[in-house]
Amino acid sequence: MHELEGEYVPSTAGWVRDQVEAFEASGGAEANTLRGGGDPIVVITNRGAKTGKIRKTPLMRVEKDGVYLAVGSRGGAQKNPVWVYNFRANPRVELQDGPVRKAYVARELSGDERAEWWEYAVATWSTYGEYQKRTDRQIPLFLLEPED
Repeated sequence: MHELEGEYVPSTAGWVRDQVEAFEASGGAEANTLRGGGDPIVVITNRGAKTGKIRKTPLMRVEKDGVYLAVGSRGGAQKNPVWVYNFRANPRVELQDGPVRKAYVARELSGDERAEWWEYAVATWSTYGEYQKRTDRQIPLFLLEPED
C-alpha cells in the first residue's frame, strides 16, 4: 500500500479527534462504533482539498463485496461535510476497517448507480433516510474501490 504522507491535522471536533486517536491506538479494536451505540464505523484518511494536509474521518461502515460507500450526510445539514470536497480534489484515500487498512480510490456516484447504492446505504443504516429528509441537497455518495 502506498501510504498518504504529510502533516496530519486532527479534526476541530473533539469527539472526532478522540475517536480517531482511540481507534488507531487500538488497531481498530476500540472506538469502532458510532458514539453511544453499536453501529460500526471505519476511519478514512484523506488529503485536504485546500491545505493538502492529512485528515482522518470516521464514517458509518457501509460495505459490500470489498467496496465501501462514503455517505456525505452530515446528519442532514444543509452543507456537505468538508471531506466531500477533499475526496473530489484528492480521490486517493486509505480506509481502515477494524485492523485492516488499505488504499482505495473514491468515485462520486450519480444516476442509477447512485440510486442502487443509496438504497443499500439506507438498508444498512436507516437513519440516512431521515437525514435526506432534513436537507434540500442531494447527499453525495462516494464508492471506495481498492486501489490495486
